[in-house]
Parts: sequence; C-alpha cells; structure tokens
Amino acid sequence: MDLARMRVQTLALGVTALLFAATGAARADEAGAPPAPAVPVSATKVVRKDVPVLIRGLGTVQAYYSVLLRTQVDGKLMQVPVTEGQDVKKGDLLAVIDTRPYQAALDAAVAKKQQDEALLTSAQADLVRYSDLAKRDVASHQKVEATQATVGQLTAAIAGDNALIDTAKVNLGFCAITAPFDGRVGLRTIDPGTFVRAAEATPIMPVAQLRPIAVTFTVPQDSLPAIQRAMATGKPGVIAVASDNVTELDKGELLTIDNAIDATTGTIKIKAVFPNGAYALWPGQFVNTRLLVGTDSGVLVVPSGAVQHGQDRLFVFVVKPDQTVEARTVELARDDGVTAVVSKGLEEGQTVVTDGQSRLRNGIRVAIGGGPAKAGG
Repeated sequence: MDLARMRVQTLALGVTALLFAATGAARADEAGAPPAPAVPVSATKVVRKDVPVLIRGLGTVQAYYSVLLRTQVDGKLMQVPVTEGQDVKKGDLLAVIDTRPYQAALDAAVAKKQQDEALLTSAQADLVRYSDLAKRDVASHQKVEATQATVGQLTAAIAGDNALIDTAKVNLGFCAITAPFDGRVGLRTIDPGTFVRAAEATPIMPVAQLRPIAVTFTVPQDSLPAIQRAMATGKPGVIAVASDNVTELDKGELLTIDNAIDATTGTIKIKAVFPNGAYALWPGQFVNTRLLVGTDSGVLVVPSGAVQHGQDRLFVFVVKPDQTVEARTVELARDDGVTAVVSKGLEEGQTVVTDGQSRLRNGIRVAIGGGPAKAGG
C-alpha cells in the first residue's frame, strides 16, 4: 500500500514538472519574438483655420466676343493686311474689297445731284419771273403752277440723289473691313484675289476677343441660393484650374447666372469672366472651376482622404502617443472632395492618417512617412 502511494506521488511530481517546463518555454518564446512591423502611412495634423466655401464645376472656355468676318458687298478681295494669329485693335484694317465700282457709283450719284441742283436753280428763277408776270396778267397762272411743280419734282430728285450718295458711301465703306473689337485673328479661309459675294456663307476669317475671356460652367440647382446670396454682396470670385485639378490658370469673377435651370440635369449654367493676362485660357478649353460663395471661419479641417466611410458612420484613424491608431467616429459639416470640415469627433493638433488605411485596425502600430509616428495629442 505504501509502495503504491509512493508511485502515485512520483507520477504527480513528474507531470507538474513537465507543465512548469512547458509554461516557461512558452514565456521564453514570447519574450524573444520580434514585434510586428509598423504599417507605413501618411498623416497630417488636424488644424483650425478659415476655409473658403467653394462650389466646384466643370466649365468650357469661350471667347468674350467672337465674329466671323464676311463681306457685305460683292467684289474682288484685294488685300488682307493682317497675319493669321495677329492681335488687333478695334478699327484696325483687316481686309480690303475692290473699291473702284463703288467709287464710280458714288461719283455718278454726286454728278446726278449736281445736275438736279442746276435744274432746280433754273426752275426756281423761272418760278419767280412767272409769278411776277402773272400778277400783271402777262403770264398765265397755269404756267406758274407748272413751274412750281417742276421745282417740287427737282427738290424731290435731289433728296433721292442724297439717298443714292449715302448708299454709295456705305457700300464704299463696306470695302474696308475693320476689327469690331480688340481681339485675335484666326485662320484665314479666303485668300486675296478671290471674288467674294455678300451672299456667300464662307467667312474671310474669324476674330475672337481673348482678353478678357469667358468661362461657362454648370453647378447643381441646390447651389443657387448660396450663389444668389453671394451675388447680393458683390461679384463672387471664380478660379479656373487645369485638368490636373491643381494648376491654377486664372482668377476672375462671376458675370451672370442663366435664366433657367436645365430640367433634364437639375443644373444651372453660370458665366464667369477672366482677365486672361497670360493667355492661359483658350476658347474651347475644358477647365475645372471653383466659385467662392463664402468663408467658414476658425473651423477644424482634415483632408478629405482622411475620412473613411463605414456601414453606419464616418471615421478617421487617429495616431495615439504610443504610435498606434484608433478609429474615431466623426461628424462633418461639409466635404468638397478636397477638404473636410469636422464638426464633431476630433480636436485641434491630433494626427490623422490620410493614406494607407486599408491595413489598419485599432491598436496597429504605424510609421508616418517611413519613420516613427509623432504623437498626435
């Protein structure tokens, strides 16, 4: 009986020793295991600043004024004293039509007027003589009336001559085609020496005003009240941005709003004007537009890329002082796709992850820009 008891005690001591040995080995393995590598991320601070309220849109550049120069009289195109692509001033000579037929018509009208004026002078003298003779019953009253009618006919003829002279002067003036405004000449479509007609549809050349220049763009109809409020205090500023959505091309101001909303798209068309001093804008060019309708003062902001969309919430990953991250639920006042205005959930000075969130979850260590994360506060 004592021998059996001794064997049970010996077996129990052996099992206990094995358990202690296994536990010690496990603790040793845990102590010697390397820590999980930090996940590289990009991050930025939560800042408080004034944020402009921008309405973004896609616009098309168009000339402020644009005309197609056509002849208003028939004739031979004698010369085009400008080069393609040349900047011109209002009144500069752009094309010349053969003036000889119209100068001859003007000379003929002037001569006809002089002839009628001479006849009128003679008829008026006859009217004075016959009137005097009729008073003494030497000439008939019929002769006086006939002479008086002749004077009236010649007076009307001179009025017609004046109209013909004015017409001839207008046609002669049409032979010199001038720039209707400051602008730039386009590509010529008709060469000197060609006989041109007023009824032809083909223009001689286009002229477009590029300084200033206009941009038309559309915005959602829900933005209309904010735009109207901004217009009530002045002309809101507009920025034209290149297709990379970064390069600023020019700054201008809102010119007008269209008089109707497009019922098919729920948008309204807006026109802005830009000085275009560096010719950065060109007719037909597509640009991104940013319409300034106000400013939010002293608000907390983060990049839009920092905000993550959960199933039932918006959240950001906040970098804690121990270089780990925590998913923090936030509420946004607005988000224009570039900057998010935070109304609840963050504090100024905290560090939030802006890129690399796909590998993150609560408690994961991160390295900002390849180095250790700084405490976000």
